[in-house]
Amino acid sequence: MANSAQLTTQNDRILSIDFFRGITMFLLIGEFSDLFGKLTNPYFSGTIVSWIGTQLHHHPWNGLRFWDLIQPFFMFIVGVAMPFSFTRRWNRGDSWAETFKHTLKRSGLLLFLGWALYCIAPGRIEFRLTNVLVQLAFTYLLAFLLMRKAVKWQLLASFLMMLLSFLLFQLWPVEGFNQPFVPDHNFGSWVDLYLLGQLNGGHWVAINWIATSAHTIWGVIAGMILMNDWTPAKKIKILLIAGILGLAIGFSMDPWIPIIKRICTTSFIFASGGWAFIALAIAYWIIDVRKFRKGTLFFAVVGMNPLFIYLFAHIGGNELIAKIFKPFVPVFFNWGGELAVGIVTSLLVWFSLWYICYFLYKRKIFIRI
Repeated sequence: MANSAQLTTQNDRILSIDFFRGITMFLLIGEFSDLFGKLTNPYFSGTIVSWIGTQLHHHPWNGLRFWDLIQPFFMFIVGVAMPFSFTRRWNRGDSWAETFKHTLKRSGLLLFLGWALYCIAPGRIEFRLTNVLVQLAFTYLLAFLLMRKAVKWQLLASFLMMLLSFLLFQLWPVEGFNQPFVPDHNFGSWVDLYLLGQLNGGHWVAINWIATSAHTIWGVIAGMILMNDWTPAKKIKILLIAGILGLAIGFSMDPWIPIIKRICTTSFIFASGGWAFIALAIAYWIIDVRKFRKGTLFFAVVGMNPLFIYLFAHIGGNELIAKIFKPFVPVFFNWGGELAVGIVTSLLVWFSLWYICYFLYKRKIFIRI
């Protein structure tokens, strides 16, 4: 395996960004291995394994679990990388109009892919727009349009988007859909029923992109902080202060505005955004300041082909890999019963998805959209 230090110096990369994106994507593809569901098996009831399994599932409604942070982390780290990638393009002579055209194309493709993922699985056309790629299609475009503005205007825009979402949920006058914090009886549910013809399962709503645009905008601000010529200590201090403020605001709101990931309430946006800032600060301090890089490449390689591996797993690549292993795993692990066979198979699927990313990295194949 290549020396991870080379990754930082090449093109002056900040490895913690690749690591943050990589570990987020590594966990996302882990969901497709079907391992997390097995950790909540009654066999593990009352153990730390069961607790970990619970944390790797979304909270059913009002509350915050670790898995509720994964989508915000992904949208946040996309924003963090944007100042680096677009500044490189502007420095080499690309005009704003050219990069705007590229952004429009990328947002359109993200929107199409996020929608198409739900057409493939059931074998018929459905209009479900809750996928993270659909959310990102809108937030990526908005974050780009704000990227050259002063930080105060970016922050103001993010707060206004959250306020707009809050007011729509609070003031929507349609009877039966004017209960902002009741599952399937809120503004988001009305939009899905009116525009898409159906409610989304699990009480998810497509209009979440309005509020979650804050995650990508805040990511852009965090990226600009990392690009600045300030000392590492100052950068970390600002990121930590932003994170602590986000947590304090989000959790203090909870008695009045519940923390609900499925409809992305204002309190959820602040709390999850706070954790994103803190996680980035810790990663930056450990990897780029303290230079502790042992093992970071393991996750970073996933972050270099994030959309490819996500799409590959989502359209059935995980199931194909599982079919390859299923005839062989029982031969060696049948002594542990069906649960052991299932866990080992899931781990092998997860590792195989990682190895595909590593294979592409070794051959310098980076699939972009």
